[in-house]
Amino acid sequence: MLKVHEIFSSIQGESSHAGWPCSFLRLSGCNLACSWCDTLHAGDSFAGMSVADAAAALAALGLPLVEITGGEPLLAPETPHLVTTLADAGCTVLVETNGSLDISRLDPRAVAVMDVKCPGSGMEGRNDYANLDRLRPRDEVKFVLVDRADYDFAREIAARVWTRQMVHFSPVPGRLDAAELAAWMVADRVRARLSLQLHKYIWSPDARGV
Repeated sequence: MLKVHEIFSSIQGESSHAGWPCSFLRLSGCNLACSWCDTLHAGDSFAGMSVADAAAALAALGLPLVEITGGEPLLAPETPHLVTTLADAGCTVLVETNGSLDISRLDPRAVAVMDVKCPGSGMEGRNDYANLDRLRPRDEVKFVLVDRADYDFAREIAARVWTRQMVHFSPVPGRLDAAELAAWMVADRVRARLSLQLHKYIWSPDARGV
């Protein structure tokens, strides 16, 4: 059974799909503890749900773009089956994953939006760097940054993949000013997108189910 924390529809706030209406399924539980985590509420609150019931609940929302997130969705053995079920139904499926677990288990039709944890997260040592070689053409890579040290780290790692993958640099609100990050990116001519969490500008940063 899937440990489902919440299912809702909203505007996709991140990735190259930002701005599109999207259905979300958030799973409970994570194997990391990032210093800037904004989904602590998903840690241990859930209802058990079968893959078939979860897919039906998402289909009932009527949106062709679906994201599976967490927590960490790849902790659930059922996640690859859910992704395949949704892809078979014609959905574009995004899987937001923290980069510590093997992404090759995912259906090739899915889009893995994979974090690489920077030092400021406190979790840099948990990165599975082999995932950089497992990325498929549609997959995307995200770096969440708290300071210049994180930026320099991200730029070095991102240079390994940005000729073939979409790369996002995302500042942690209240810890790294977006304008400052933008200036660094322009000065260094990095091949990455400045990614702001769109949903946190539309609604309160603390709002849930959006």
